[in-house]
Amino acid sequence: MVRQGLKMIIEQDPRLKVAAEAENGEEAVRQFEKHLIDITLMDIRMPVLSGLEAIRRIRSRRPDAKILVLTTFNDDEYALKALELGACGYLLKDAEPRKLIEAIHSALRGGMILHDTVAAKVMPRLLTRPKAETRTQDLPLTPRERTIVRLVGEGLSNREISDELGLSVGTVKNHISQILQKLELRDRTQLAIYALKNDLA
Repeated sequence: MVRQGLKMIIEQDPRLKVAAEAENGEEAVRQFEKHLIDITLMDIRMPVLSGLEAIRRIRSRRPDAKILVLTTFNDDEYALKALELGACGYLLKDAEPRKLIEAIHSALRGGMILHDTVAAKVMPRLLTRPKAETRTQDLPLTPRERTIVRLVGEGLSNREISDELGLSVGTVKNHISQILQKLELRDRTQLAIYALKNDLA
């Protein structure tokens, strides 16, 4: 019933189509491999295989996969783990339908989304963690790259960064790819966490 309700909400937007559904994490991984999926909405606690493990498996096979957690669990440990595994956001199921649709489109554009109450608990945890060890002398970031890292940390999408800096979207993507290589980070989510840990956001 919950999945059917979500499908009805999502497909009210003519730009979105639900390609597949799954009742547990293992089936979610199979459906991801079977269909061409642009973004996955993933719960946390599920039978057979947890959502966190499903995220890990999917991202290990497709590092560019966009996975947005949608759950009832307002838990900062779950949220932190999901983000570390590469989820592009963490939303609660009590989010308004309009907010869910906006979050999906933002994630598709490369943004990182956190439910307000989750962000209130997760951000202080990120900021109080030990700062990541960086090799700034070996791999210095240019002023432009530092600005881009800061904007990624603030949750801006590539389009929003391009508008902010007067660059093309392609140029922003190239910058982010180079930054990820320099910092030896896997993806945009890790870059956003890096920005928070190193006071760049």
